[in-house]
Amino acid sequence: MNDSCRIAPSEDVSKDETLVFTASAGFDTTEGILTRLSDDTIVAYTNYCPHWRDVRLDSGSGALVRDETVVCQKHGATFEKSTGHCDFGPCEGAVLDTFDITVTDGTVYLTDNEWEEATQGVSEDRDLSSGTQIGF
Repeated sequence: MNDSCRIAPSEDVSKDETLVFTASAGFDTTEGILTRLSDDTIVAYTNYCPHWRDVRLDSGSGALVRDETVVCQKHGATFEKSTGHCDFGPCEGAVLDTFDITVTDGTVYLTDNEWEEATQGVSEDRDLSSGTQIGF
């Protein structure tokens, strides 16, 4: 596997929260989130709400996960962890975009041909001003 596409050790990906990463290709960057399903499979989704694409699903350190769903902390929309399908909220019926990833030797790698590199954490270009409007 290409070391520049190494995201994180697989043991760092939890069933109860998400892990944020940044994918880049040239000058383009985008954020993603990793989460672990109940069968221990790890999946990767883009880190934005389809309702408003400038709103991140996370609040700076990972998205809220509740009852096998990922919750948009801005709108309260819920997305099934296993499919990315929105089953409640203003974007009901939408589906989160995915990243191709591979877990090899205990490490998660970005294997999506659209992206050249991956790093754990939020993008340096990130604006955290959107904040949350929902408290749980």
